[in-house]
Amino acid sequence: MLIKQQLLQKGQHKLSPQQIRLMKLVQLSTLDFEQRVQQELEENPALEEENCSDLEEYSEVLEEENKIEDITEDQNQSLDNIIDEYFSDDEIEDFQINNQKNYSIKKHIPIISGISFQEYLKNQLHTFRLNEKDLLIADFILGNIDDDGYIRRKITSIADDIFLILGKSVSTEKVEKLLVNYIQKLDPTGVGSRNLKECLLIQLEKKKINQEVLLSKKIIQDYFEFFIKKHYQKLQNKLGITKENLRKILDQIRKLNPKPGKIYSDNTKNLNHIIPDFNISVSDEKLELTLNQRNIPELKISSLYLNMLKSYQSEKNIKENEGTIVFLKKKINSAKWFVDAIKQRKNTLMLTMNAIMDYQKEYFLTGDPVKIKPMILKNISQKIGVGISTVSRVANSKYVNTPYGTFLIKSFFSEKMMNQEGKEISSIEIKKLLKDSIDKENKKKPFTDEKLSKILRKKGYLVARRTIAKYRDQMHFPVARMRKDL
Repeated sequence: MLIKQQLLQKGQHKLSPQQIRLMKLVQLSTLDFEQRVQQELEENPALEEENCSDLEEYSEVLEEENKIEDITEDQNQSLDNIIDEYFSDDEIEDFQINNQKNYSIKKHIPIISGISFQEYLKNQLHTFRLNEKDLLIADFILGNIDDDGYIRRKITSIADDIFLILGKSVSTEKVEKLLVNYIQKLDPTGVGSRNLKECLLIQLEKKKINQEVLLSKKIIQDYFEFFIKKHYQKLQNKLGITKENLRKILDQIRKLNPKPGKIYSDNTKNLNHIIPDFNISVSDEKLELTLNQRNIPELKISSLYLNMLKSYQSEKNIKENEGTIVFLKKKINSAKWFVDAIKQRKNTLMLTMNAIMDYQKEYFLTGDPVKIKPMILKNISQKIGVGISTVSRVANSKYVNTPYGTFLIKSFFSEKMMNQEGKEISSIEIKKLLKDSIDKENKKKPFTDEKLSKILRKKGYLVARRTIAKYRDQMHFPVARMRKDL
């Protein structure tokens, strides 16, 4: 085997530290950006609030200005490869069961305040009379409850963490006792469960005892696999009951909540804690886009620091004040960068969202999901001349308030498909038709993916069975067998 040597010239785009910092500011939500501004105000005395800032005087004082470099189109195209290490978008798959809805600045977009799900549970827990050590351990256990209300970790792992983090030696029996006797007694009923079976049983225990409740508990306790797989005939045979009686029992079970935490966490997280980054309104058939600048003050460089720097630079013995001058320059340069970065962040956000609004103009004017056009990141990237990664950071982390509701911006991006007439349609339109078909199906004989494909084909949409299956999964609809009712 011959070994060949080759000399290759390879161009590589690298982001400056300032560009990376700017991209991090772009990604921040409105609430996080507010906190970032306040942090900068606290840490840099050369930065201060002002209703109107004037940057012209800065050039008279600073000998070496740290300007934010313009991000060229080529540099933006390299963002995807360079800044991935700085950002990550974690996606958590939801646990499912068969229970199934002109540039301007806007200073005041109202939100509802509320406490978190964890705080809600903790407030209840602290009403119990527990000694200091048990309360500390119970609080730690609470920290392992997810938004669905479940503890999905092993008791042994929690006990190990308590020892490593809190320095408290605790047995698994003790953790189990605190979990069952206290945490699983909290509201909403079923919180602190380790699996669906335990969750449903806890809720049934709170029900008034009657024949249906007793049989419901027996199904969950002894025939759980038959229940979740909808083996109704086997359940009838095991319990020795009629189809009508089984239907009543299953109706009783379906009234239970498979995700008890969602009762609270959805309300606080999805309604109270989401602060829209943008607002789109319709006036006289025209769209108006505003950026939420709720509690973000106008910033400028401190006049006191500028005058101090002038004073020290005008003195004859500059060397004696060299350390002070370097410190002042550092703070002033940092303040100037931050003021400029805020402006660039605003311009980037507005430029990107305005392009998205213009692209989906028909939808934002009508609110009809069928009007959402196929749109990918590249469409917006090419339209405004910024990198795909920049568009992605805006779309994945920002919300927009519209006359039809508040949405994550990435929900307006979709794949392109073709109908029988050769017209481009959005996958969102296909999903809407798919949902309508499933909602209207006979639940005793639900449609298979093949049947759904044929239904859409009759309506003029050529969608393969495997594509139907993919979209159905994305919308969290189970397979036909799992949608079947008795």
